[in-house]
Amino acid sequence: MTHRYNKQVFALLVSAAFFSACSVTKTYETPKMQTDGLYRGQNVTDSATMASQPWQTLFTDEKLKVLIQKGLDQNVNLKNAIQNILQAQASLQQAKLAYLPTLSADANATRSKQSSAGLNFPPGIDINTLTTTYKLSLSTSWEADIWGKLSSTKRAALAKYLETDAAKKAVQTQLIADIANNYYSLLALDQQLVITKETLKSRITNVATMKDLKEGAVVNGAAVVQSEASRYATEVTIPDLKRSIRETENAMSILLAQSPGTIDRSTMDAQTVPSTLATGVPAQLLQNRPDVQQAEMAFRGAFENTNLARTYFYPSLTVTASAGFSNLTLKDFFDHSIFYNLVGGLTQPIFNQGLNKARLKTAQSLQLQAMNNFQQSLLVAGQEVSNALYAYETAVEKQDSRAKQIAALVKAVDYTQDLLRYSSATNYTDVLTSEQSLLAAQLSGVSDHLQKLQAVVNLYRALGGGWK
Repeated sequence: MTHRYNKQVFALLVSAAFFSACSVTKTYETPKMQTDGLYRGQNVTDSATMASQPWQTLFTDEKLKVLIQKGLDQNVNLKNAIQNILQAQASLQQAKLAYLPTLSADANATRSKQSSAGLNFPPGIDINTLTTTYKLSLSTSWEADIWGKLSSTKRAALAKYLETDAAKKAVQTQLIADIANNYYSLLALDQQLVITKETLKSRITNVATMKDLKEGAVVNGAAVVQSEASRYATEVTIPDLKRSIRETENAMSILLAQSPGTIDRSTMDAQTVPSTLATGVPAQLLQNRPDVQQAEMAFRGAFENTNLARTYFYPSLTVTASAGFSNLTLKDFFDHSIFYNLVGGLTQPIFNQGLNKARLKTAQSLQLQAMNNFQQSLLVAGQEVSNALYAYETAVEKQDSRAKQIAALVKAVDYTQDLLRYSSATNYTDVLTSEQSLLAAQLSGVSDHLQKLQAVVNLYRALGGGWK
């Protein structure tokens, strides 16, 4: 009767636990995020976005494509991100297997000797105080997931896996952008070096011209010295340009996971940009930006860890069992030597020095931090899209004015040089000013073109392009 009563009580406890489990843990739902107005000055309704475009079609320079593919194959940070995914996969698999019971085997032989005095038998009785016990057994243990502890652990592991997968995608999109931006920087430096070298040739010619004009008493010695100073001022910028080229090549080599060396490349004039830049609607950042996805999965993991922390306040149900053979002799090892036991129990925490409360408070705080980081990642994404769009717009806006400025300065240089040769209405200072302004405008024109190219790259990355 008592045995039957105990079984009924135990069954009632387990049933109550199962029905109460739903109130312990909560179901995760993606937070509703405010995305209106994330793109400053943009009121977009078209869902088409360049983020959906593969990088192989966005970039038209074949040499750049080769470098990007090489980076994707060899980059160290990307390889480490892949290893993080594998580690998270292993943790997820382990969390899934936690639902299954453990199983272990044990085989041992124990030799023991008891003291005669310790046995306290009457005198005259011969007792064998030396015994050998042989034992072969299997044991198993299983914890019922009545409060959602195991399922919360599994869901947290899944969130971690998805977080590492998103992190890998974020590394990939950043890598593609870094390679493209460094590539365009190299092309810009190449073109600036060509312009500077051509200008240097012109400066050297000017020095010879000034010397001839001095011989003809058209200019004085000051003009000759000024022309020489202008020549050297141009010449001294060339080593810095070469240094910048080498440093950029070295930076590119790191991205490609190779020793520093020359980077094969084309020219600035060969580069093209898309005819239209489709941004899509801001809400698409939640699906397209890997770092935003990563932040959400971090929040999801923190949410499940909070669920897990709640389960520690409730009893755990564990069932253990063991069975096997035990005998004093090997000869009759399997004869009448079977043993087994089965134990089921509920363990309820009563006092553990505030550990459970501290665990829950910590988990809740980490969850709030993760939520804040999620919101911040979306705001940063909107900022980066807005910045890239405006950088592109200003680069385009400058193009027409810059071209007109350069054309006017070319004429100014020609006019002042002619006036210096054939008229006394000007002096070399006017020539020098117009030449210096022309060089600065030409170099700025290259920078404008670079800004336009890099704005496209940065917009592509900011929208979440490069991993699909």
